[in-house]
Parts: sequence; C-alpha cells; structure tokens
Amino acid sequence: QVQLVESGGGLVQPGGSLRLSCAASGISFSTYAMGWYRQAPGKQRELVATITAASWKNYADSVKGRFTISRDNGKNTMTLQMNSLKPEDTAVYYCNAHRLSLGNDFNYWGQGTQVTVSS
Repeated sequence: QVQLVESGGGLVQPGGSLRLSCAASGISFSTYAMGWYRQAPGKQRELVATITAASWKNYADSVKGRFTISRDNGKNTMTLQMNSLKPEDTAVYYCNAHRLSLGNDFNYWGQGTQVTVSS
C-alpha cells in the first residue's frame, strides 16, 4: 500500500519560514520523481517544485529563490524549505510521487498539509 504523508504545515507570519516533509512508503522511492503541489481556495492545484529521481529540480516562477526542494533516498523522504513566505503562498500543499514505467503511469498523492501565511 502506497502512503505519502505530509507534515510541517501551519500558521506563519509573512516573511517567515516553514519546512514541509513528505514520508513515502510502499514505493521504490529512489526511482520516483517527487513533487510539491498546492491548491488555494477557489483555485486549481498548481506545481510548486519537483525533483527527479536523478535530483534535477524545477520550481514555479513564483517560488524561485525562496523555496528549496530536496530528497533523501535513504530515508524515503522529501522536503520543501520555504523562506520569505508571502500571504499568496497560503494553500494546502500536496506531496506527489510519479513514475512512468513500461507504459504504466504511476501517480500518487498525499492528503495535504495546510500552510497559512498571515499576520
């Protein structure tokens, strides 16, 4: 059974920092591309950052220079360090695991963790 469990969300003031973690089980973690997505109320889910199995990183323009994605294949975890947070970063943040293999598309999501940036 695949499980992606996010943690680290909460309430933070503008300019503050949070560190999100995603713990994965039930998959061969090192072979998956991992990513963070977010969804604000009334908006579509959007990409925040991704990291491939080879640790190539990609960021949404809105978070470049403020957020850092990383992975630890030994611990089956992925993190998102979020600095200089803005009110517009407020959303539910979701962990994603994705792999294409022999024509099969494996795509898994966590339950999400709320991040609220407000004074």
